[in-house]
Amino acid sequence: MLIEWNRSPTPDGQPVYRQIADAVRAAIEAQGLARGARLPTIRELAARLGVHRDTVATAYEALASDGVIESAVGRGTFVAECERAPGNGPAPEPYSPTLAPVVERLLDFERARPRFGSARDAVAMHALVPDPSLYPADAFRRALNRALSQGGPELLLYGSPQGHPGLREALAERMRAAALPVQADDLVLCHGASQGIALALRLFCAPGDIVALEEPTYNNVLGAALALGLRTAAVPMREDGVDLAVLEQTLARPEVKVFYTIPTFHNPMGTTTDVAHRRALLDIAHRHGVPVIEDGYEMDLRFAGKPVPPLAGLDPSGLVVHLFSFSKSLFPGARVGAVSARGRLREALLALKQASDLSDALPLQAALAEFVADGEYDRHLAKLRRVLRSRRDALDAALEKHMPDGARWTAPDGGYQVWLELPDAVDTRDLLADAVAAGVLFAPGAQFHHDGRPSNAMRLTFAMADEEALELGAQRLARVIASHRSNGSPGAHHAPV
Repeated sequence: MLIEWNRSPTPDGQPVYRQIADAVRAAIEAQGLARGARLPTIRELAARLGVHRDTVATAYEALASDGVIESAVGRGTFVAECERAPGNGPAPEPYSPTLAPVVERLLDFERARPRFGSARDAVAMHALVPDPSLYPADAFRRALNRALSQGGPELLLYGSPQGHPGLREALAERMRAAALPVQADDLVLCHGASQGIALALRLFCAPGDIVALEEPTYNNVLGAALALGLRTAAVPMREDGVDLAVLEQTLARPEVKVFYTIPTFHNPMGTTTDVAHRRALLDIAHRHGVPVIEDGYEMDLRFAGKPVPPLAGLDPSGLVVHLFSFSKSLFPGARVGAVSARGRLREALLALKQASDLSDALPLQAALAEFVADGEYDRHLAKLRRVLRSRRDALDAALEKHMPDGARWTAPDGGYQVWLELPDAVDTRDLLADAVAAGVLFAPGAQFHHDGRPSNAMRLTFAMADEEALELGAQRLARVIASHRSNGSPGAHHAPV
């Protein structure tokens, strides 16, 4: 099969995978390939075109979704079979919907996510999902039974968009103990921090506006901004936090409407900023009148060091909107988080929440209120923190033992993630396929960049893997890195950190 593809940029900035998909489609039509004709494998076509295998995989996925091709595990990829309509006439052309431009861009964004394929026995160091073996399922089931018994049918009705009052009161008490002075009425409950991000962005931004954010940053906030038709302005991260000089310049731009930040257990870096940095950040935001969205999604997972007051606790003016979530500290299936805001911002959040989904699942929120009030949540956190500290130490020791000279990585005081930077000018996406084959998974650094540019870094997590698995994963990862370096990757060494 001959595929003609012009590698030069297209006038409309069409993604490379889309260009390849169009070239494959054109080749099928021009060469009159029959239904069921075999197409080149992903590996073969990637080598032929000189692109990454993930790029070809994404192109094939797009063609499959359009009904042009089909794949069978273990058999290959083929021109799609054409279904015949009843009778003797030809089958109608499949419906090809015209999607909103922002949705097309969101599909491109989603297709660019790493694909791990079949990796059942691999060491999972790629995902920020708490280890299911640590979920307090029995204790939560008892709390849910109590909540349903006490709440009766009222828990099965639509609730207030602000959420269950008992859970808001329990959360407010905990937040005050964590130097965040809020009252129950300042909290709006939501479906985890993810919905909180979307609601908070909508508070301040209209389509076409710019949200400033850290670089690297949480991948899903990039998707949320894209889905809302927002543009992004990246502010680079340093070892001590976001670059304040660049932040000053960025927030001075009138089209920048809000700044999103993760000052505690940053995702993906795992770092935490000190009080001086936080006060300086708030001073900059105040001078330019730009509100701040503070994502405190892992705030309950500190296992070392001294607590640092959240930005919202250092800001008496109400400039900061704070996000909280149970997804990482308990389990993601609860889908419960909270947005704290005051006055007019709280009223606006309630209006957005009402327009978005009317209300949340009251039985789960009532069960969480019971779970927190009875002390079960704190008992769970105490156990979880001990496990996470042990795993953090094990991963740190394994990286020290196996990583090449010049590699650098963070040592978080809480949360689940470590940011590893390799000493070579390698795009860690190029390591991923071999890492999956070797039995270890990681998140390439490029997915945390707003423009998806190459990165020599990766995020490693100790959420799902225990100490023994982390040692094994570091060994496997080191072998993959060494293999790529010996095959011609640039190898400038630096002093060990």
